[in-house]
Amino acid sequence: MTTTATFSVTGMTCEHCVAAVRDEVAAVGGVRRVEVELATGTLTVDSDGPVDRTAIAAAVDEAGYALSTA
Repeated sequence: MTTTATFSVTGMTCEHCVAAVRDEVAAVGGVRRVEVELATGTLTVDSDGPVDRTAIAAAVDEAGYALSTA
């Protein structure tokens, strides 16, 4: 069963930012698809099961950005 979760990412300013976030999040175990929208700062993740927010936050942090707390 595929689960979809949407997050807000702060700090992205260009397509390089988008690629960095996408690549780091795609490497998280169980993630099947990642979509990052620069204009809205939206990160959408499809995964094999419930999305581990902590793992996603760590991947976004590794890329140099942060999940919004709001």
